[in-house]
Amino acid sequence: MLQQFLHGVWRRLVERVDGPLLMFASLIMAAGLATVYSATYDTNDRLLAQTLNMAVGLCVMWTVAQLPPQKLMRFAVPLYVLGVLLLILVFFFGIKVNGARRWLSLGFTRIQPSELLKIAVPLTLAWYFHKHEAGLKVRHYVVACLLLLVPFALIAKQPDLGTAILVGAAGFYVLFFAGLPWKVIVGLFAAAAGAAPFVWTMLHDYQRKRILTLIDPTSDPLGAGYHIIQATIAIGSGGTFGKGWLAGTQTHLEFIPERHTDFIFAVFAEERGLIGNAILLLLYLLLIVRGLMIATNASTLFARLMAGSITLSLFTYVFVNIGMVSGILPVVGVPLPFMSYGGTALVTLSVGIGILMSIQTHRMLIVK
Repeated sequence: MLQQFLHGVWRRLVERVDGPLLMFASLIMAAGLATVYSATYDTNDRLLAQTLNMAVGLCVMWTVAQLPPQKLMRFAVPLYVLGVLLLILVFFFGIKVNGARRWLSLGFTRIQPSELLKIAVPLTLAWYFHKHEAGLKVRHYVVACLLLLVPFALIAKQPDLGTAILVGAAGFYVLFFAGLPWKVIVGLFAAAAGAAPFVWTMLHDYQRKRILTLIDPTSDPLGAGYHIIQATIAIGSGGTFGKGWLAGTQTHLEFIPERHTDFIFAVFAEERGLIGNAILLLLYLLLIVRGLMIATNASTLFARLMAGSITLSLFTYVFVNIGMVSGILPVVGVPLPFMSYGGTALVTLSVGIGILMSIQTHRMLIVK
């Protein structure tokens, strides 16, 4: 009797969890936890906090995976409206840190509402296109673009260019998978290129400096170029096999800035070397390929749009972070998925993986 009960509990726990997604994400988390420990070995508080963050992330992932996609659609509009309202509150009452107003204080803790929009925007756009699936017209794409533009502008105004890029990318991927014509896509990129001089004047001084420093980091080696120079030194010094766990000199002599958050890849690369980097990138690739497979096999337009957007957003996270640390992209505040220290982004990414699991496992239930 007890054995049957335990078997039933175990089956309930795993029946709506996609094994490959869980395995790839968990392996990356494990690598991230070891790297966070190495980057902050003199501060055990961060290791304990990140362990708790990962436990919460896995619980959130499992919980979201239990919800069928039809129920997820019901949260789309309320989450979007709540997210936009919170962004407006940030504009008036937000906490200012390092010149950016991104946080709201709740007394006992503080939240970053822009993280909510990483899920709310693609969720709302996927719901909107699913609702009008029978007769999509140009006006529907125009409305979708406006729904995307509002949170993008509010987040960029904070300023938080990194999160704005991620929210914008997540929304664009929904538009792309919903059939946005190539002529429109080319026109949008042409318009963006034409508006570049105007956008340049709108950037903050530190943002312009980051872009100029990308071209020649040595022009300001102790200022704006410091991050890129130290990160590339760490990556290059790792060689083929790396210096070994806890043996990275750039890390432990504290040359790498933000080494447990945005620049954690530099720590990992120094300690694990080219082979470790290749394995980590392979894990990300497998995670992305699995997500694209789920998107391809999705049973509804909503599920297909959400799965495609989440998967390509994950790719954007990885590409932007590693490109930033490697010196091929400007420095922006984008964490490395499931690796960087921090709870908010980890929970957001876990929600995304949970949605992918929901789409896959509930599709299998429908097929059966």
